[in-house]
Amino acid sequence: MLHQFVQAGIVVYNPDDPSLPTNSPRAHYALTPEALSVIQTYRTRGWKTACERFLADKGSLLERYLKKRSGGLVPVQLPSGQTLDLSPGKHNVVQAAVVEQFIPRFAPGSRLLYLGDAAKKTLYLDTEGLMEHGISMNEHDKLPDIVFFDMEKNRLFLVEAVTSHGPMSPKRFTELQEMLSECKATKIYVSAFPDFTEFRRHIKKIAWETEVWIVEVPDHMIHYDGEKFLGASLS
Repeated sequence: MLHQFVQAGIVVYNPDDPSLPTNSPRAHYALTPEALSVIQTYRTRGWKTACERFLADKGSLLERYLKKRSGGLVPVQLPSGQTLDLSPGKHNVVQAAVVEQFIPRFAPGSRLLYLGDAAKKTLYLDTEGLMEHGISMNEHDKLPDIVFFDMEKNRLFLVEAVTSHGPMSPKRFTELQEMLSECKATKIYVSAFPDFTEFRRHIKKIAWETEVWIVEVPDHMIHYDGEKFLGASLS
């Protein structure tokens, strides 16, 4: 891992495109120009002076590169009104849309219990809320990208944001059902896609008894639930 080198101002992550997601094949580290100039003085008379100058400037260097990288962050406003910054990437853009567009439309007033992040893994975690639904802390890393609870209708929503990774597949559906066997709330399993193009790529992998939501048509859902929703709806 190169995090310590980033913190030291020696290398920078994705300098040409800070918006690249963590799982992009183009993601990379590169030497900072300041570090390179110091390295080039190695075994010369200027080496010691260059090192001392670099260390003296370390704080300002780190601040500069962090500021550049933060320009691509994806802000998301939680139902509580709190604003968090997701790391850059299409996956987190979908996650932000789920929180800011899906919840107000289909489960207004819900309590956010868990929000992951492609780079930070866990961004928001309501430990008490998860435990109320039988989810222990040693299981939270098995959760989908977003979990929230509709208190008015006693429904627990489990959402996978799908860009490069898979949707609510039969395997994933079964795993979550087993993990939530003690949960008394009605479970709603959702695969969220940015657009129809991405949806079509995964259409054969989506499990029955789940839902599909597409960001580009936010007012509608696709139900993989057979007769469950004949004559009924989520509202």
